[in-house]
Amino acid sequence: MSGYCPTAEFLRCIPKTDLHVHLDGSLRLPTLIELARTHGVTMPSHTEAGLRELVFKDRYANLQEYLTGFAYTCAVLRDAESLERVAFELAEDNIAEGVRYIEVRFAPQLLVHEGLSMEDALAAVARGIERAKRAHNATAAVAGREDVPFEFGIIACAMRRFSREMGTHYRDLLSVLSRAPRREVYALASLEMARTAVAVRDHDGLPIVGFDLAGEEAGYPAAYHTAAFQFAHSHFLKKTVHAGEAYGPESIFQAITECHANRIGHGTFLFASDMVRDKTVVSPTVYTERLAEYVASQRITIEVCPTSNLQTIPSIRTVGQHSLQRMIDYNLSVSICTDNRLVSSTTVSRELGLVASELTLTRRQFRNLVIAGFKGSFFPGSYNSKREYVRRVIDRYERLDADLLAGQRLAEGCG
Repeated sequence: MSGYCPTAEFLRCIPKTDLHVHLDGSLRLPTLIELARTHGVTMPSHTEAGLRELVFKDRYANLQEYLTGFAYTCAVLRDAESLERVAFELAEDNIAEGVRYIEVRFAPQLLVHEGLSMEDALAAVARGIERAKRAHNATAAVAGREDVPFEFGIIACAMRRFSREMGTHYRDLLSVLSRAPRREVYALASLEMARTAVAVRDHDGLPIVGFDLAGEEAGYPAAYHTAAFQFAHSHFLKKTVHAGEAYGPESIFQAITECHANRIGHGTFLFASDMVRDKTVVSPTVYTERLAEYVASQRITIEVCPTSNLQTIPSIRTVGQHSLQRMIDYNLSVSICTDNRLVSSTTVSRELGLVASELTLTRRQFRNLVIAGFKGSFFPGSYNSKREYVRRVIDRYERLDADLLAGQRLAEGCG
């Protein structure tokens, strides 16, 4: 592929975002091993090489195999101290590679037990990231405006479905409501999560910036959770939904129309008209084209996670086969994300480098990919403060880009 090819140093230095990064999928591997020993969690291996071979692989058969590792990561995140540590390290790792804004998402209901409430879990994660933020923002480079301050938000996740094995909170809920239809139990759990997210934002001042729905799409439609999303919507909590990752365009349509989604997680099959199942749709091709146009015109940002998609969707073998190029050609608002830094063994810089090397992008298109993350963020401050922050990011990016261009011209002249 020919096109814009930024250097590794440029990718490292430019300010970046990660709008779609799961806390429980982004632990440092040595930390996971250490916490497993501390908490007495049985692991398939207690070495990094062993876990890379048995659990955290380069390629997975499907999304279900990809999610297997979360059983181990969630098992070690059972106290506030561990959550705070993992959140701090995640922020440190992002700061080290030039990421200046992250929205960390996780499902507190997966982690809670008698000694840890949802509120405790959210507060611990906020403390950990805030500690890393303070350290970076106190540096001379930030004070002298040579660098961009680090900012963050937290996204509370609900699950499309769950089982008794996924945590004590879910087990107890299923036991108490054993006679209720499962879809009603799932809906009640997500509504409880939305209410908790709004409460800790409003009463405790935590930077809870969004509400998400994760988990299996097929058979567990987002429409089951409309009450939770309506509650979030009514309380000015922004919404993102995992959609179009393992199901077709209808999942994205439902996220937007039923759940008021401001952003879409993955959106991989946005253009897959052959996956439309609704028999009342006269022309699936027209349906998907109109959906894409709506997403574009409303600036609904799509959180694309290239490596994760390559690992979990057998039909996509390369980034070139991904719908990302088509999204960019449609001028959609697209932000490149990691999904899970541990499970996918990746970083934001790696994802951007992969995209630049395998797609045909102009310098302007690449810039827009980077800036889209900041513009599409659920920034925790006021709209005016977000505008000021984004302006500072753009200024920093353009200075670095000008330096890169000057260096390339100099090299060409010398050649």
